[in-house]
Amino acid sequence: MLHKKGNSFRRECEGRVSASEYRQAISAALSQELGGGGQAAKAIMRWTGTSERTAKNWISGAYGPTGENLIQLMRHSDTVLAVVLVLASRDEERIARRISLARDELAEVLRRLDAICGAGDN
Repeated sequence: MLHKKGNSFRRECEGRVSASEYRQAISAALSQELGGGGQAAKAIMRWTGTSERTAKNWISGAYGPTGENLIQLMRHSDTVLAVVLVLASRDEERIARRISLARDELAEVLRRLDAICGAGDN
């Protein structure tokens, strides 16, 4: 148990993301994926159930989404997911996922090529 008096256990985190950096990163991700117009706000409203004003504030970078809404955005937007992983210094997981998907696609192409080549040998 910690006493109310004495030293604080607060510490500065190296590489910590500021609130401003977070808002701007989410704003850039949403704008990149959806554009900046009314259609973008409507998509965000559908994804999260938030108001139009809230969606526009996220797009402009005036505010950032809370945890629950951020999860909904990451569910629907690969760009937001990628930005969050970069902010968390976990982008290697995103890269590993992309490599895995590329390997799966390549394996499928090779299977199809084998089927075509095998069919021509008969």
